[in-house]
Amino acid sequence: MTLEEKAAQLGSVNAERVLEGTEVDREAAKEWLEHGIGHLTRIGGEGGLSPTDAARVTNELQELLAETRLGVPAIPHEECLSGYMGPEATTFPQMIGMASTWNPDLLQEVTQTIRGELEGIGTVHALSPVLDVARDLRWGRVEETFGEDPYMVAEMARSYVTGLQGEGRDDGITATLKHFVGHGATDGGKNRSSLNVGMRELRETHLFPYEAVISEANAESVMNAYHDIDGVPCASSEWLLTDVLRGEFGFDGTVVSDYYSVRHLVTEHGTANTKREAGVACLEAGLDVELPYTEYYGEHLVEAVEAGELTEETLDASVRRVLTEKIEKGVFDDPEIDAEAAADAFHTDAAQEVNARAARESIVLLKNEDDLLPLDVGSVAVVGPKADDKKELMGDYAYAAHYPEEEYESDAITPLAALESRDGLEVHHELGCTISGPSTDGFDAALEAAEGADVALAFVGARSAVDFSDVDEEQRKKPSVPTSGEGCDMTDLGLPGVQEELVETLAETDTPLVVVIVSGKPHAIESIAERAPAIVQAWLPGDDGGPAITDVLFGAYNPGGKLPVSLPKSVGQLPVYYNRKANTANKDYVYTDAAPVYPFGHGLSYTEFEYADVELSADAITPLERVTASVTVTNTGDVAGDEIVQLYTHAANPSQARPVQELRGFQRVSLEPGESARVSFDLSATQLAFHDLDMNLAVETGPYEVRIGRSAADIVETLDLEITDSKVVPKTARTYYTETSVEPLE
Repeated sequence: MTLEEKAAQLGSVNAERVLEGTEVDREAAKEWLEHGIGHLTRIGGEGGLSPTDAARVTNELQELLAETRLGVPAIPHEECLSGYMGPEATTFPQMIGMASTWNPDLLQEVTQTIRGELEGIGTVHALSPVLDVARDLRWGRVEETFGEDPYMVAEMARSYVTGLQGEGRDDGITATLKHFVGHGATDGGKNRSSLNVGMRELRETHLFPYEAVISEANAESVMNAYHDIDGVPCASSEWLLTDVLRGEFGFDGTVVSDYYSVRHLVTEHGTANTKREAGVACLEAGLDVELPYTEYYGEHLVEAVEAGELTEETLDASVRRVLTEKIEKGVFDDPEIDAEAAADAFHTDAAQEVNARAARESIVLLKNEDDLLPLDVGSVAVVGPKADDKKELMGDYAYAAHYPEEEYESDAITPLAALESRDGLEVHHELGCTISGPSTDGFDAALEAAEGADVALAFVGARSAVDFSDVDEEQRKKPSVPTSGEGCDMTDLGLPGVQEELVETLAETDTPLVVVIVSGKPHAIESIAERAPAIVQAWLPGDDGGPAITDVLFGAYNPGGKLPVSLPKSVGQLPVYYNRKANTANKDYVYTDAAPVYPFGHGLSYTEFEYADVELSADAITPLERVTASVTVTNTGDVAGDEIVQLYTHAANPSQARPVQELRGFQRVSLEPGESARVSFDLSATQLAFHDLDMNLAVETGPYEVRIGRSAADIVETLDLEITDSKVVPKTARTYYTETSVEPLE
C-alpha cells in the first residue's frame, strides 16, 4: 500500500459529502474515495435515507471502492443508542430507562433486535453504548447513560455489547464503548469540559466499566472522550489510549474518534497549532480512525511521514487494526447487501414485542399515596406538554430527536392516544402549558378539565435533543427549548418553563393528581413529591411509551423498575449519588439535608415483597475465595410483580476513605402472589479490592459488611464478613461481575 492508501484507511467520509439528495454524487464520491476509505459515516442516518435507499447507496459506494487500485471496501457505521438512528427504525427506551429495568437480559434482547435492523442496511460498526458514569446531573447526556453506579454501568453495558456483537468477531455488529473516559463527571456538568478527579476515582469509578466490558464481552471498538484529563486531551493521551487501554486492559480493537475531536486539539484545547500536528498527536497516542470525515488525517499524515514527523510503523499499526476489523466483519468477502430485503428487517413483530416489554419494565413508580394507583375510574383529565407528541417519547440519539427539524413518520403511540383508545374511559385533554416558555394562558382550561374528571394526569418533563446553539436569553420565551441531551447542560434541574407551576395548580383542586414524568433528565422534584399523591417516572420510553404508561396507570402491568440515579432535592445539593464517601454523604447544608428525594435503587410496586433468611455461606474468606449471599423473597400481596434484590458491600475499617457502600450485584425476580424464591449472589473477594497507597489493586484484610436491600437507602439486613489477609490482585484472578441465581421455592 502507498502512504496515501494507508492514510485513507484511517479516514472516513459522511453522507453530506457523497450524496445529492437520496442519490450518490459519483463525482464527489470518487474524489473522496480515490485512495480508499476506512469508514462510511452514517450514510443512512445522516442521509435521511429509507432502509431500502440506505442499503442501495451503501452498495453503490462499496462498488466505487471496488474500482480503486486495491479495491478495499469500507466499514459502514451508524449510531444506535436507543435503536438505529435513522428513518423507519424501531426506537426503544432511552438508556437511562433501560437501566431502570435492572434487567441485563432484556437489554441484550433489545440490542439483538437493533442488530437485525443494522444488518439489514449493511452496517457493520455501531457507535454505542455509552459507559459514562453519571456523577453530575446537570450534564445533558445523563439520559444516554446507565446511571450513577459503575457496577450497574458495567453490567448493563456488557449485555448491550453481547447482544449487538454476537458470539464471535465474525458475528454481529462491532460495538463502540464511549466516551473514554470520565465524560459524566466533567467540570460544571458541561459537555466536553475538563475532568478533574483523583487517580483512584478515575480507575475505580470511570475506568472500571470499560475494563470489565473489554475483559468479559470482548468489545471491539472504543471512542475517545472530548475533554482533557489533568490538562491532556483524551484524543491525544498515549497513557490513556495505549498504556491503559491496550496495555493494562488488553484491548485489541480499533479506537475511533468522537466526531471532530481531532479538530478540537486546535480549535478547543489549543494543544496543537496545525492540522498535521493534531493528526500526528492523536495517531501516535493510539487513535486509529478520524470521524466523521477526513480532515486532520489523510494527506496530513502522509506529509508528516514524508517530513520525518511520524514513523510509517506508527501508521501501519493503526492500518492493520482497521483492515483486521474489515476482514473479521466480512466486508472483504461480500460487502453487498440485498437492498430489496432491507425494509423487512425493520419493525418486525418480534421487535415490537421486545420494545413493549422494555417500555413497561423501564417505568418506575416513585410515589403511590393511599394506593391511588392503579386507577379504577371512568374519566381522566390529560394535561401537560408531554402527553401528545411522538417526538417527546424519544431520547436525544433517536432519529426524531436528533433531527427535530425533519419531517418524521413514526409508529410511536403517545400517552394521549393510548388513553383515548381505552374502552369506557372518558378523556379530556388540555395542553396546559408548553415545555418551556413563561405562558400560563392554558392553565384555566387545564384546571377546568381536572375539576371535571375523576383523576388528573399531568404529563411533564424536558424536551430531549442534540442542541449546539449559543446561549440566548430569548430562548426562555420559546415554547420548546431542549434542556436534556447532548449540548443541553443545565444549572437548573427543575421542570423547564412553568410546568411545575402547572402541577402545583392542579394539586390545589380536589381531583386526585398523578404526575407522569416523561423526561431523560433526572429532575429535582421535591415540591412535586410533597404535593402529588402519585408520581410515575417514565423516562423516555420510545415507540411503545404510551401503551406502557397506560398499562401501568390502570394496572394491566405492575411496575417493577427502580432508579439508576438518585433524584436530588435541588441542583445545589449535588452530588447526591449514593456511594459518596462518608464525609460527603453525611454533611448537611443549612436548610437542606444530604438525602435525595428518591434514592438510587428506589421503586414501588402494586404488591408487597417480604425478605427473609438472609445468610452468607461463610463469615471469613481469603482474598481469592468466594462467598454466597442468599435471601428468600416472597410476594405477600394479591398481584404478580417484579422485585429487584440488591447486593451492597461496605468496608467497615479500611485504610483509606471509601464509599459508604457499593453495589456488587442485583437480580430482578418475578413472583406470583404467595410465591417465594431464593435469590443468591456469588461474590468474589477480589470484587472488594481497591487501589492501595502504591496504586496496586489489592484486597485488604479486615471487616466488611454485606448488605441486602430494596434500595441503597432501604437495607433489609447487614451481615459481617472477614477478609483474612491482604493481597495484590493479579489481572488473571480478578472477577468483575457477581453471578446470580434464582431458585423457586415450594
